[in-house]
Amino acid sequence: MKYKIEKNTVQETLVIPLYGRKMCSELYPNLYRDETAIRLMKEIDYDFSVLEKKSGNLMQRFGFLEAAMRQNDLAWEVRDYLKTHPNAAVVNLGCGLDNTGRACDNGSCKIYNLDFPDVIALRQQLLLAGEREQNIPCDLKDPAWFDKIDASGGAVFFASGVFYYFLREQVRELVQGMADAFPGGVLVFDAANRTAVKMIAKTWLRTAKIKDVGAYFAVSDAKSELSPWDSRLQVSSRGYMMGYNDLKDPSVSGFFRFLAKVGDNGMKMQIVKIGFGGKL
Repeated sequence: MKYKIEKNTVQETLVIPLYGRKMCSELYPNLYRDETAIRLMKEIDYDFSVLEKKSGNLMQRFGFLEAAMRQNDLAWEVRDYLKTHPNAAVVNLGCGLDNTGRACDNGSCKIYNLDFPDVIALRQQLLLAGEREQNIPCDLKDPAWFDKIDASGGAVFFASGVFYYFLREQVRELVQGMADAFPGGVLVFDAANRTAVKMIAKTWLRTAKIKDVGAYFAVSDAKSELSPWDSRLQVSSRGYMMGYNDLKDPSVSGFFRFLAKVGDNGMKMQIVKIGFGGKL
């Protein structure tokens, strides 16, 4: 039996990035491989014809590359933290149907996948939590979820494509709350400057009838803009297209490498890393 996904539902919004991760795996096999996405695509009953028609588009293929690099970068940061904190909590904020936490499993960490209740309900159907893993329904903006994370061995939090939909003040409040609750922990997430966020947001903002795009979270210089939020924060960033990988792979054209440089330098597409000062 395949799990049916209807059009124009919240569940459909999870299928689209899943399809992107599957396409990344096919187009850039030396750079990215998501076995979970490939498997889930076979278990879902959904009309992919519209997505398949667009997948030959040059910019769509670059979008798949963006998705691949973002997931790779976040996974790199998670694994880097686990080298010094092998028993840490690995927390996927706004997880959708992403399985990065399990892909980074070192055999002793604790994995938490957090998202809205209806998203977690679908996840429970398709991605049952494994050993040392929990799927937690919550609203990320409500700090009640802090108490559900066992950070006794450290904690590394990551968010992929999440904070573009938060107001700047909401991100600041969340980061300050996490600094209080998880000293010695690390948060990593993707961000971009105001121009890029306007491009990302144009469709859903129109649907939501939101006019004040400027209130949404955007970053140009992470260290100078975010460090003043709290004296305990250690902020750094790297370009997310080429900050971790030079993209010198046969599957990536010279034109795509050029676009990647524009993304990192012009749009300030970046992975932001925030360390929460203090000892565990």
